[in-house]
Amino acid sequence: MSERHGPEHPAPRLPATDPVEADGGNPPDEKDEVLGPGRSASSAAYDPVPSHQEGGGRAGRFWSARRVPAALLALVVLGGSGLLLYDVAAVRADRPAMQWRRSLADELARRPLENVWLLAAAALAVAIGLWLLVLAATPGLRGLLPMRRDRPGVRAALDRSAAALVLRDRAVEVSGVQSVRVRMGRGRAVVRAVSHFRELDDVRADLDTVLGTGIRELGLARPPSLSVHVRRPAKKR
Repeated sequence: MSERHGPEHPAPRLPATDPVEADGGNPPDEKDEVLGPGRSASSAAYDPVPSHQEGGGRAGRFWSARRVPAALLALVVLGGSGLLLYDVAAVRADRPAMQWRRSLADELARRPLENVWLLAAAALAVAIGLWLLVLAATPGLRGLLPMRRDRPGVRAALDRSAAALVLRDRAVEVSGVQSVRVRMGRGRAVVRAVSHFRELDDVRADLDTVLGTGIRELGLARPPSLSVHVRRPAKKR
């Protein structure tokens, strides 16, 4: 659920372009759209709102702590090294090696290198190693969108679902919009709206303006591009 801004920081709202409420009353007397139900006007011939690329200081992505993979790897390394160290110390003390190490040495001595089990174990080890390298080299936390660093020493991020909810609330205030679905990615915001009256091109133009302003007001370090699709409601059978 979305949070309401307090009275000290009121959220600016753009007025609807028509005096009709968003939940749909009786629409004004307008010429009906030529497109039939379920058709889209997403390829209308007008320029979209340009993306806003200016910002404050450089803001990188937040890095995940990777606690679960790090804990699992630490436990495996600790258990394996401790067991091997104990076995080596026992052999140095003139005691026989553990059964598992003697069996493993015998199996490795008898089996050729092109054995299926050896190849499978090697492939698994390589896959686990590559997975750990990817985790170590990538920041993770793809659900957080870094915000502009307007003040030194302060870093902030906005959850993608919260950003999508803000844009959806802006979109439903546009006159003629019946329902909206917003999919917020790290580089693109895809908005799919259903309009039950007004010209589809006019509704899409208003959505471009309102949502473009809404994306700029989110304060993101890298504002995503905007893709708006508007269609008529599906015809009921």
